[in-house]
Amino acid sequence: MLKVYLTFSFLLTALLNAQAHGKEKEIGFYQLKRGNLKLNLTNYGATIISVIVPDKHGNLDDIALGYDDIEQYKNDTCYFGALVGRVANRIGHAEFTLDNHTYKLPANDHGNTLHGGFTGFGDVIWTVKAHKEDSYITFTYDSQDNEEGFPGRVEVEVTYMLIGRNKYVVKMIAKPIDKATPVNLAQHTYWNLGGQKSGDILSHEVQIFGSKITAVDNNLIPTGKLESVKGTPYDFLEPRTVGSRVNEVPGLYDINYVIDGKRSGHLQKVVTVRENVSGRKLELWSNQVGLQFYTSGMLKATKGKNGVIYDKYGGIALETQGLPDSVNHPNFPSQIVHSGQTYKHYMVYRFTACC
Repeated sequence: MLKVYLTFSFLLTALLNAQAHGKEKEIGFYQLKRGNLKLNLTNYGATIISVIVPDKHGNLDDIALGYDDIEQYKNDTCYFGALVGRVANRIGHAEFTLDNHTYKLPANDHGNTLHGGFTGFGDVIWTVKAHKEDSYITFTYDSQDNEEGFPGRVEVEVTYMLIGRNKYVVKMIAKPIDKATPVNLAQHTYWNLGGQKSGDILSHEVQIFGSKITAVDNNLIPTGKLESVKGTPYDFLEPRTVGSRVNEVPGLYDINYVIDGKRSGHLQKVVTVRENVSGRKLELWSNQVGLQFYTSGMLKATKGKNGVIYDKYGGIALETQGLPDSVNHPNFPSQIVHSGQTYKHYMVYRFTACC
């Protein structure tokens, strides 16, 4: 029988009030369910806590990494399931220049800014705008001018929506109110298609529809160059396992792929992942130009759900987004959104299992 991963302690703690911008907001727990697909979420960080789907035998399991206790989410440094921003990924030297003004940001990652700073969108309490259990939930957040050093007020909205059979959509919208500002949101779920107690993801078979990566320095800051993956350990143009060449990269995969094809804002398949024991397969579509592929090489003895310990290579993060550090690379597609414009980021996940 499938265990309920949200324990009593989580539910009890989730009823406590927390401070956010001087106003008390309640942390809540929400569910989306249709057929054999079930998502559990919280408005803390607009976070996906669990994704439950069947394997090829019809057995249900949770394939998303996460925690039992809301306090663990508050102290999390892995961004499990979070909606990260205002700018996901890294900004080099924790600064950028816009309209002749240089903005200094929190340096929370080796002198650079990662996932929005010390208190990014994954670390705040969102408002629930609407919720229908068999259909969708919408979270909103009002990001203030100079929040984590970013200019201008931005109204942000994320909707998680069930569609069809074993599919769901993530729709991210952001509207600057009074100033131009960079916006680059990402959904940061870690996946292990084998389920919670299945070990590492080295045997997961991956295909990434991107023939170039954004070359990076030793601190994972883009150099501005786009490099071909062909013939390198980063080549997943044809399906192969994560572990097949992982020893040829610096300890883990943590790199941004440039998705092939002309996008023009349209959805395009960016990656597929398959786990052979369970038969589960994940397919992901997005309208974004980039995919950060991260194989959690830094995980170490992290206590997850139901006491499961997540170790190195415990999950795969598939973060569609704009190219990282685009604010400092004029040759990258711009992530600057002006007042009156709307940032739109869509993702579609499809889960199947067979053979």
